[in-house]
Amino acid sequence: MAGSLLDFNDAHAKTFDVVIQFGAILSVCWEFRRRIGTVVSRLPSRPEARRFTLNVIIATISTVVLGLLFEKAIKRPRSSRPVPVPVAFALVVGGVVILWAEARQRSGGATVTRVHDVDNLTPLDALKVGLAQCFALIPGMSRSGSTIIGGMLFGLDRRVATEFSFFLAIPIIFGATTYELYKLYKDWHSLSVDALGTFAIGFISAFACVLWLLRYVAAHDFTAFAWYRIGFGLLILLIGYSGALSWAD
Repeated sequence: MAGSLLDFNDAHAKTFDVVIQFGAILSVCWEFRRRIGTVVSRLPSRPEARRFTLNVIIATISTVVLGLLFEKAIKRPRSSRPVPVPVAFALVVGGVVILWAEARQRSGGATVTRVHDVDNLTPLDALKVGLAQCFALIPGMSRSGSTIIGGMLFGLDRRVATEFSFFLAIPIIFGATTYELYKLYKDWHSLSVDALGTFAIGFISAFACVLWLLRYVAAHDFTAFAWYRIGFGLLILLIGYSGALSWAD
């Protein structure tokens, strides 16, 4: 939305998006470097490591397939209204869903928690979380929010749902970044010396912000995040429909 407001949508902007995605995925890898090293080293000998890897693959496949099938529809601009409006609606709806899930958890009406360790996830659990992740294909929906809240509703402990969600970010964001780089290979002229400062700031900011968010989400519920989504979404809707600001089409 900020890029649209600033009319920052040329080849330089697309490359910038890829750079900050790369910073985000590196922060996830850094935060879970020990766990990643443990899983990789135990793959040849430990069945739980192989099961965990299989679960990540299962949960990833559905998102990849749907993302490739519906990429054009997801990215198609809505020329009849301000570009951020559909995103703002998704922000508000997602925030309401998070508040509902958190209230359900506190009231005791939540699904009975079955899985208390990420190594105990079944392939069916992974498939369900993967399908929940597909909601993040809607612009404005949160990938981590979709997977964590979905996992909790499917019987995963909050900690397990959060950890599995973060691991799913690695193939999804890395794959999306690689795919975008492939599509932008003709536009590498945007990586001029003058642009390096912009890219460096974006990379460092993304790395630091996502690293902080990973640690915050691991120890807190999502109520504050839900109200942020609702407030920000309503603000964008108010600005968009009042005509106070104009976004680029």
